[in-house]
Formats: sequence, structure tokens, C-alpha cells
Amino acid sequence: MPRRHIRALHAFSACALCLTLSGCIGTWGIAPQSKTLQANQLTTDDAIREAARDAHWPAQQWWRGYGDPQLDAWIDQALAGSPSLAMAAARVREAKALAGVVESAEKLQANGNATLKRHNWPEDQFYGPGALSGANTWDNNASIGFSYALDLWGRERNASEQAVDQAHMSVAEARQAQLELENNVVRAYIQLSLHYAQRDIVQAELAQQEQIVALAKRRLDGGIGTHFEVSQAEAPLPETHRQIDSLNEDIALTRNQLAALAGKGPGEGAKLQRPSLALAAPLKLPSNLPAELVGQRPDVVASRWQVAAQARGIDVAHAGFFPNVDLVGSLGFMATGGGPLEFLTGRKFNYNVGPAISLPIFDGGRLRSQLGVAAAGYDVAVARYNQTVIGALKNISDQLIRRESMKEQSHFAAESVAAAQKTYDIAMIAFQRGLTDYLNVLNAQTLLFRQQQVQQQVQAARLVAHAELVTALGGGLEAGKDVPDEQRQRAPKTPATLAIFDTPDHAE
Repeated sequence: MPRRHIRALHAFSACALCLTLSGCIGTWGIAPQSKTLQANQLTTDDAIREAARDAHWPAQQWWRGYGDPQLDAWIDQALAGSPSLAMAAARVREAKALAGVVESAEKLQANGNATLKRHNWPEDQFYGPGALSGANTWDNNASIGFSYALDLWGRERNASEQAVDQAHMSVAEARQAQLELENNVVRAYIQLSLHYAQRDIVQAELAQQEQIVALAKRRLDGGIGTHFEVSQAEAPLPETHRQIDSLNEDIALTRNQLAALAGKGPGEGAKLQRPSLALAAPLKLPSNLPAELVGQRPDVVASRWQVAAQARGIDVAHAGFFPNVDLVGSLGFMATGGGPLEFLTGRKFNYNVGPAISLPIFDGGRLRSQLGVAAAGYDVAVARYNQTVIGALKNISDQLIRRESMKEQSHFAAESVAAAQKTYDIAMIAFQRGLTDYLNVLNAQTLLFRQQQVQQQVQAARLVAHAELVTALGGGLEAGKDVPDEQRQRAPKTPATLAIFDTPDHAE
């Protein structure tokens, strides 16, 4: 047999032995166990099915439907100056930069180094450096080294894709932070409007109480009233003043909350004027429910990218079971002795190039544990995605039910206020004519203001339900345009080459 054939056979035998030894580290018994839910397969309720009659998404600036320019301007300021959004944007930049770091491993790596050293040799003719004993020489070198990962098993490529998926996830999380900020500002602004409306009611109540006190005193002066009636009329005044002061406190605190949400100081919040909210046309929904609904939510999109990233993490862990092959080399000059720059002459030039191979043989279970971590991480991501989808559908259904309920409750509240107003007007006329006592007037007045407060609370709740529903639908941010496909989210299977020593009962 020719000698070159023998050398080739030896090389092939060495490679086969290495692969066989690496096959001792099998992947049997380690695989993801979870599957993602499909939104279309989940049963929906009547609220979602009935909402399918409309066919429009929420506008991106959905809060403009309230018809309050001050709210529009304040949200614009919040989006520009909120610390929470600044942190979310920084995380996006960080994720993109980390993706760039990981992607760099796929490209050619080169670095240079040089050393210039003056070497003093010891004077020892018996055990020293011989002829160099007592001499001073230059020991210099300069080189440029390079390496390139051949990535035969896709480890670097999958690591890069995983980092890119995580960057997509951070973008979706930034959208979710923006949506939460918009929702929080709108909710606080609605509460500010409610506090103003409640203060108006209490101030009107105070004015009527003072009117009744004046009337009771006139009746006493006219000889048809009593001191007891005057005392009864004056008794509620301190409590009414306290309620007004409490509502003034609520207004100030809510202004501070809005200022903090916008990243501003309390002084800016104090400049806020009274809101002028008005619920505009009813919110329209997409025609294809519930898949499109769920798919537009930033939290669902973020969960999908996380599943995709964890799937690539399994690929990275799989690749660790294979030999790693890199192409490495260097060019340089080196010399010991001569002048300080003599090492740069052509005679001192050297180079090397060739493959560098590393492979696992026995690692104490490290690679299997890493694959187990990746598989479990995928299951966690899938479970989190499934939980997010289920929660999203529940949230959408809840807000649809609440919106319809608030619509009906507002009608009933208006009827209750009208009836209470009529009762109070009759009691007041009867009291003025001496046909009834003050207690009936007080009861009628208490009922009227209680119903007015309920009406304002229902109106505020209706505005909040509108905001919550828009938020549940994704706030018009169109996050669903940036999602991984279904194939990218599936867990990869263990390559057959990893199962060299796997038994049929354990092989994947």
C-alpha cells in the first residue's frame, strides 16, 4: 500500500475515533415537552364573537378620541420625557449591541501583537547560556494572527439568530412599556376629571345647604320655623367643607402623579387645567377574532420572540456535542539576537496556518446539563407564551363585557339622577310652602347628590373601560407586524448524529 494512503488511513482513523468518543456524550432523554397554544383553537365567548361585526383597529394615538387637547399634549410630553421609556429604549440599544457582539463570532477575527525585549544573559560558563554568557541581546517578535470559525454545526449562526430574536423581544417590550405608560396617563387623567366633577357636586351640595340654612333662618324670623330646624340645617356644613378639602387634596395628588408619569416635577403638574374629556365614537374592532386581537399585543409578540430565542438556544446547546473546527493562522517576524529591528528582515519571516479542532469526550455531564437548561428554558418560554395568550383573551373579553355594562349603567345612572332631582325639587317647594319639614328636604338632597356622584363614577369607569379595551387590543402600536413565523418558534429535534450510542428506547 502506498505510504500516502497509509497516512490518509491513519488520519481517517483518528477522526473516526474522536467522533466515536464524542458520541459517548449522548442527548437521549433531553427534549422540550411543551407546545405553544394557537389562539384560534381557544374557545371564545359571546362578547368577543359579537365584537367581530366591526372591522377597524384602534388608532395609534387612540387617546385623541377623548377630545381633550391637554391630554394629547401631556401624553406627547410623557412619551418624550418618561424615565421608564428611556430605560426601555436603552434596553433595545443594549440588545442590539449584544446581538452585534454575538454576530462578530461568525466573521474573520484578526489581531496583532509585538514585543521588544532587551535580554541580559547570566555569566555562568558551566551552567549558563554558553556563548551568550554575560551578553545583552534583543529578543523581539511581531505577528498578526487570525481565526475563522467554520461553524460546521451552526452553533455560531444559531447563537447570532438567538441574539437577534432577543433584540426583537426587547423592541416588543419597549412597545409594551409605551402602551402601559399611555394607559397609566389616561387612567390618571380620568381620575383627575372625576375628582373635579365630584368637587363640583359637593360644592353644589354646600351651596344648597347654605341656601337651606338661610331659608330655615327666614322661617324662624317669620315665626313659622324653629331653632331645631336651623340647627339641623347647619349640622352638615363642616362635613361638606371637609369633603371639598379632601377632593382638593386628591386633585393635587393626581396632578403630581401625572407629572411623575411624564418625567416632570410637581410644579409642571400644578399647571394642569381641568380636563374636558368626552367619549367619542365607539371603539371598532378587527373582524378576525381572536387571532388578530391577540397577535397585536406587544406582550404576546415579546413572548413569541422569547420562544424563538429559546428554540435557537437548543440548537446552540446541540452544537456543543460536535467537534468544533476553526481555521487559524498567523504571519510574523521573530529573532533573538542582532539589532533592535533586525527581526523585521525577510529572513526572520514565519507563518503558520491550519485547522484547530476541539471536541468533547468526557465532561462530567456538562453538555447534557446545558442542553437540559436550554430545553427547560424553551418549556418555560412556551408556558409563559401560553399564559400570556390566555390572559390576553381573558382581558379582552373582560373589557368588552365591562364596556357594554358601563354603557347600560350610564343610562340607568342618568335616569336615577333625573328621578332624584325631581324628588328634591318637590321636597324643596313643599318645604318653602311649609308643607313638609326639613328632614324630607335633607333626605331628598342626600339622595340627589349620591346619585350624581354615582353617575360621575360610572362615566369615569366607562372612560377607563374604553382605555383598558384599547390597551388590551395592543393600543394601535401594530406590534403584530414584527413577529417570528411558526417554524422559527418550534423546538428543534436532536440531530441523528448525536445518537451514536443512544438506545432505541431513548433516542429522540
